[in-house]
Amino acid sequence: MKSIVVLNGSARKNGNTEQLAALVTKDLDASVIHLADLNIKPIEDKRHTEEGFTPVDDDYNDVIQQVLKADILIFSTPVYWYGMSTAMKTFVDRWSQSLREPNLFFKEEMSKKEAYIVTCGGDQPKIKALPLVQQFKYTLDFVGTTFNDYIIGEGNQPGDVLNDKAACQKAAIINQQLHTHFSN
Repeated sequence: MKSIVVLNGSARKNGNTEQLAALVTKDLDASVIHLADLNIKPIEDKRHTEEGFTPVDDDYNDVIQQVLKADILIFSTPVYWYGMSTAMKTFVDRWSQSLREPNLFFKEEMSKKEAYIVTCGGDQPKIKALPLVQQFKYTLDFVGTTFNDYIIGEGNQPGDVLNDKAACQKAAIINQQLHTHFSN
């Protein structure tokens, strides 16, 4: 059976981005990983050193194993200062380490996945969040993951995004696509 993992990069519980992602996964069996609740340390870049990367004692390896087992990835992050959240960026930065782990086959496994981006912001996000979406697209292209679609919602206070009819409609459309995808 196909599986969905939602990577929630928000620092706020039940915020707009999490609510919009919940509409995307409504009535689907999806695992939600709250990155801000985990201990994922920043990368120490050792790509060009003789010893290479050394193991890091944190939660990253557990998360990446869940990601590698999933078929569908939903990257859910609010727009923080016109980019992805720190928790999401730290997680993605650690991919550099995964790319160099010989037994992980990171790029090969990531190329078997499909991804969606869900983001929300309060300062003209339909325009100002586009660089964030593009950053994800380039990142996903690099590892070979199929980038299916994205949603940009508007909202500041928790629950505001539910008043963004266009974002909620798009969430419903993607939800229906996922239901169809899982019934095949």
